[in-house]
Amino acid sequence: MQLRELLGAIEITNNEDIAPVEINQVSYHSQKVRDGHLFVCVKGYKTDGHKYLADAVKRGAVAAVVEEIQADVNVPQYVVKDSRIALAKLGAHFYNYPSKKLNMIGITATNGKTTTSYMTNAILENEGHRTGLIGTVIIKNGDESIPAELTTPESLDLQRYLSDMVENDVSHVTMEVSSAALELHRVESVEYDIVSLNNMSREHMEMHGTFERYFEVKSSLIRNASANSFAVLNLDDQYSASLVDKTKATVISFGVESKEGYVHCKNLDLTTGRGKFTVEILKPFEANGLKFEPSEFDVELAVPGLHSVYNSMVAIIISLLSGVSIETIQKTLKEFTGVPRRFEFIYEEDIKVVDDHFANPGNINVTLQTLDYMDYDKLHVVYAIRGQRGATINRENAEVIVNWAENLGIKEVIATRSVSHTTPKDEVTDDETKAFLEVMEKANIGVRLYTELPDAINDALSNATKGDLVLLAGCQGMDYGAEIALESLNKENVEIK
Repeated sequence: MQLRELLGAIEITNNEDIAPVEINQVSYHSQKVRDGHLFVCVKGYKTDGHKYLADAVKRGAVAAVVEEIQADVNVPQYVVKDSRIALAKLGAHFYNYPSKKLNMIGITATNGKTTTSYMTNAILENEGHRTGLIGTVIIKNGDESIPAELTTPESLDLQRYLSDMVENDVSHVTMEVSSAALELHRVESVEYDIVSLNNMSREHMEMHGTFERYFEVKSSLIRNASANSFAVLNLDDQYSASLVDKTKATVISFGVESKEGYVHCKNLDLTTGRGKFTVEILKPFEANGLKFEPSEFDVELAVPGLHSVYNSMVAIIISLLSGVSIETIQKTLKEFTGVPRRFEFIYEEDIKVVDDHFANPGNINVTLQTLDYMDYDKLHVVYAIRGQRGATINRENAEVIVNWAENLGIKEVIATRSVSHTTPKDEVTDDETKAFLEVMEKANIGVRLYTELPDAINDALSNATKGDLVLLAGCQGMDYGAEIALESLNKENVEIK
């Protein structure tokens, strides 16, 4: 592609004449530059691409897009206000705007993006569509998959993945859209057919600074959606509900508690932990030539948790909007076994053991609300204190546990710093431990604190009796919890009384 044509996709602020050269590829990583590349100097949190321009030129870059001219580098340089936005636009143009050729589904939320994306992909795949999936765990292109490095790839890489999917005859792509991706313009120039924001709670303050900024960034997926798209919004979440009249997209709202939207989840039964409910279409709507009249159908979930009910409602509505049959939706959700560590039943014999990614106040609240629906005798909570996230998040997490303590009969919590099962970047500090313990002490909830994860888990298992439920709760510090618990149970190190 000629440089002049490629640079036509962005706004250049200097008057540099555009050199008549052929561009073979766009790059933002100097070590990946080859002959004929256009190098984009991206400013990041940890490094600045301008420092690597000279190296990129040595490797074959014939032109550069910069925010600041590098006088000591002899190559044509084209100045832009924001090189991240420029990278996204250049990538989309270089790969011929692949998102326009795909049915693009963008899913965001504080909690549940991965599960909702996997549910949606499974339903679309079972309907016979060739699908793509972009998210925290994998990049899936039809029958091929590679591990994901970021929740949402860098903009240039994302456009390349989408282009590859077009070439591979993929028709529907489900993508997790993180707040980092929105903040850093990774999804700039992606055109969506359906977007969704399911829930919002305090998280990622280290990037966004304030919750207000976090919501502003997160909600931009909905606010910037086009008039040709659909937005699926949860009326039970105040932040999602506030966007109903803030988008050009056609809004299809839903609720489990609220009956004001287009779709309602009624007759919810969570006594076993796995939801059974009726999907009720309350108001007519149209999509892809299909008209949905007021009606209802039953759904059974294989995955447990109230959060799974909300995630499934998003996946169901997206599937209906995509023309998927009700039969396929029902069959898929009855078989879909979920994503590891999202309220996952790992043991169901004399006792039940649930493994949950107990990340933030919103996630914890929904998890404990699910337990409130369930039938069991006594609850044993093993909590891995969050490391390197600050005292505030641990204090807030503890406060949510306290709020549910009376309902769930929580008088004591087993806590762990998981010293041998965390890396230095997740190591629990004394301040984080102190913040958690202070909240518990103020609420008169006892804490048995362990340095090591296996000791904490074996304490819970040893004290569990038939009919009890053990909750393995936590993020990085509990990642090995399920493996440890199952090893103890399978080796009969623990005898259930």
